Amino acid sequence: MELTITPRAQQWFKDEVGVTSDSGIRFYGKIYGKTDVHEGFSIAMSVEAPDQPLVKEVIDGITYFIEETDDWFFKGYDLLVDYDEEKEEPQYKFAGNKEDLKQ
Repeated sequence: MELTITPRAQQWFKDEVGVTSDSGIRFYGKIYGKTDVHEGFSIAMSVEAPDQPLVKEVIDGITYFIEETDDWFFKGYDLLVDYDEEKEEPQYKFAGNKEDLKQ
């Protein structure tokens, strides 16, 4: 599993969420909505420090992460977090990751 944050998404989190280097952004699954690969679930995010990160990416001192407890939602996929200019919000893109499924 990989987590990738684009520079445009990184800037949005800094500008709109006010995330700083002493905090982080957690991505997790929530009930309701849908993604490209989930029906009835969507992605949520919160500002917090990692506890037991399954995967993380640190950019400019800010940690973007997925916790081990959220493996059920992300298993088998890589997550790309980009920025949708039309909607002016983050855009989440999943790509299959067969390596996760072998474990």
